Amino acid sequence: MDNWIWTALLTLLPIAELRGGLPFALLEGNFPWHLAYPFCVLVNALVAPMAFLFLDTAHKLLYKWGFYARAFDRFIEKARRKLSVKVERWGFWGVAVFVGIPLPITGAWTGTLGAWVLGLSRQKTMLAVLAGAAISGLVVSAIILLGIEALSLFIKNV
Repeated sequence: MDNWIWTALLTLLPIAELRGGLPFALLEGNFPWHLAYPFCVLVNALVAPMAFLFLDTAHKLLYKWGFYARAFDRFIEKARRKLSVKVERWGFWGVAVFVGIPLPITGAWTGTLGAWVLGLSRQKTMLAVLAGAAISGLVVSAIILLGIEALSLFIKNV
């Protein structure tokens, strides 16, 4: 399979996201940074509309069950009550920074889920995920490119 497709699939996976797709593109795919970075950021930003579609569909199907509806309403009410001040203050930037931290469980999928639960607008969430993916991409790129340069000091290319 083409390395562009593998890069896109890795970037879309909830477990890898941009943290897996960008290193693959740079190291395995041998793509130049100026192509790999925007490609991975844009593919990772596609997660938000896909996640919203999935969450809305699953929620509509499951909400018909009384147990789910009661548990969901209780959970949402409690989460929104606890976090309402923070969401109003940090909503967009909170999601952007959360997505931008390239650690496990802090990517576009989780950021979109959190925004959906807290009732942030789709448009703001999608822009925040794009901004966060751009931040994360810069951090991951810097780590990868600096790592390659550091290794080249100690290892000769044969």
